[in-house]
Amino acid sequence: MKKIIPALLAMVLVLVFMLPAFGQEDIVELKDPAFTAPKRPAAVFKHDEHNELAQIDDCTPCHHEDVDEEGQFIEGDPDYKCADCHTVEKGNGTPLQLAYHKMCIDCHTEKKAGPVACGQCHVK
Repeated sequence: MKKIIPALLAMVLVLVFMLPAFGQEDIVELKDPAFTAPKRPAAVFKHDEHNELAQIDDCTPCHHEDVDEEGQFIEGDPDYKCADCHTVEKGNGTPLQLAYHKMCIDCHTEKKAGPVACGQCHVK
């Protein structure tokens, strides 16, 4: 019994630290609920497949560094939604659609890889 408790505790700790790594594995499209009347279908985006092909191991390249409403520094937090800071309507800061487009298209252009045209991401 004395050996079982530490083993169980170790398994729980491993699961707690591993679960965040699997949080976005089921994403297959970028369907942000902030867009209530989209003009195009959601962008096709298989999160894990994309990151494997692009050899991205860190969240920060896409979930960029920023600050939240309280001024707290956020370093590539995948739980923070783009729409938490970027609004659909033009106003202060970068609008949500432009933020998505800049993040994806700028990276694809810089790396000379990946889709850059509307219909390549927003597949009907």
